[in-house]
Amino acid sequence: MPQTEVTQDDILATVLKSLDDNKAEDVVQIDLRGKTTVCDYMVICSGRSSRQLGAISDKLVEDLKHELGVQAKSEGKDTGDWVLIDTGDVIVHVFRPEVREFYQLEKMWLPLAQGGVQAAT
Repeated sequence: MPQTEVTQDDILATVLKSLDDNKAEDVVQIDLRGKTTVCDYMVICSGRSSRQLGAISDKLVEDLKHELGVQAKSEGKDTGDWVLIDTGDVIVHVFRPEVREFYQLEKMWLPLAQGGVQAAT
C-alpha cells in the first residue's frame, strides 16, 4: 500500500531494489542533493540487450507505482539504446553497455557530486 508521504530516499531504495531484482548491471548511484536542481539522485545502469532494457524500465515504473504510488515518466524505450525514467527526485538511466560507454554520464556527473567544478568544453 502506498505511503502517505514518499521521500526521495524511499524512491531511491525502491529503484535500487527493482534494478537488482531485474538483473540490471553496473548500477551506479550518484548523490546530487544540493549540487543541482535537476534531481537529488541519479542512478545509471546497464542491460545486456534492448529487450532487457525495456523489461528493466517497465518493471521499475510498475514497482514505483505499486509500491509507492509514484508516477514515473519514461522516455526512449522505443529506440532500445537508452531509457530515462524520471521520478522528479530520482532520475534513472538504463543503457545498453556500448551506448553507456559512448555517453559516459558518470564522468560528467560524479565530479559534480563530489564537490568539483564542471568545466565547459
